[in-house]
Amino acid sequence: MSTAIASISVIIPNYNYGAFVGLAIDSALALDWPQVEVIVVDDGSTDDSRTVIARYADRVVTIHQENAGQAAACAAGFARARGEVVIFLDSDDLLHPSLAREIAEVWRPGVSKVQFQMKTIDEAGADLGTVFPQYPRCPSAEDIRRWVMRTSAYPTPPGSGNAYSRDLLAQVFPLDGLSKIADSYFLAAAPFLGDVITVPKPLVSYRVHGRNDGAFSRLDVQRFAREVARSMQRFTYAQRVAAKAGFNLPDAARERSLATLPYRVASFRLDRARHPMPRDGVRAILFDTLQAAASAQGVPWRSRLTLLAWTVLVLAAPGPLSEKLVLWRFAPTTRPAFLRQLLCRLRIVGSSRT
Repeated sequence: MSTAIASISVIIPNYNYGAFVGLAIDSALALDWPQVEVIVVDDGSTDDSRTVIARYADRVVTIHQENAGQAAACAAGFARARGEVVIFLDSDDLLHPSLAREIAEVWRPGVSKVQFQMKTIDEAGADLGTVFPQYPRCPSAEDIRRWVMRTSAYPTPPGSGNAYSRDLLAQVFPLDGLSKIADSYFLAAAPFLGDVITVPKPLVSYRVHGRNDGAFSRLDVQRFAREVARSMQRFTYAQRVAAKAGFNLPDAARERSLATLPYRVASFRLDRARHPMPRDGVRAILFDTLQAAASAQGVPWRSRLTLLAWTVLVLAAPGPLSEKLVLWRFAPTTRPAFLRQLLCRLRIVGSSRT
């Protein structure tokens, strides 16, 4: 039984995305819901962002601050927000007008967040032909909590693909400085502080343009080590939240995450000097990949087998070929359009990030 929600707050943290932030604001204002509050937090932009945002002065709440990072911008926005449900919309992404009503259809007491699928678009807004996350079936809140307890992972979109309960966010804020990426806190805490509800519809457009933090359009080997380090920080935070909520999240769960393993493989293979797991080795990675592939985690079996095969190839291939395999995995814009569409239909891959 769904419970109607009254108000929704859309918080848009922005830094130097003047080319996109106006479109993001338009999509938030276009939500088909009677009470939508839009808050734009400009995090010290040096481009024309503030000029663009000023055009909406009579329709949005605007906060200007010195550059302090995404987490600080989200915190500033939440301090002003009054909605029962809060969406943190990346300023280069877009919301579908029906998203608010889809949230209301499934909302009920005890929900920590509602998550949606996202479709990828390019810099100009053209559809790239992929939708993520992919689900063999729509997971229940109980499925997600079980997967997290075993592997620390569950199929989730990044920031804009989630709508959080005010109660969840009140328990997470103030952020402790562990990460400058607010998603790290919200996504890790949600399964332990309530029910995660999945809506298997692409209701958010995720823009891939080479400058966004979550997407790859070229090979940047240093990013893999940063992503692994971030996942380790997120796991530490999740353990702390889980313990407070009465759950025991075992250390072994960290190595079984299908979400982290591709970054771990790429970091170890291409940038071993910066790899944040210095005791890692080929055998350890292969063993953990086998363990992860044997656990559903809400990931289709084709994707798990593909990840296993990809891992073996990346670890065994000579340097140049290994780099190409990594780029193919992380940069959907480098794949031919027909291949992107085929892989999406087969549910083998779905996103430029995991």
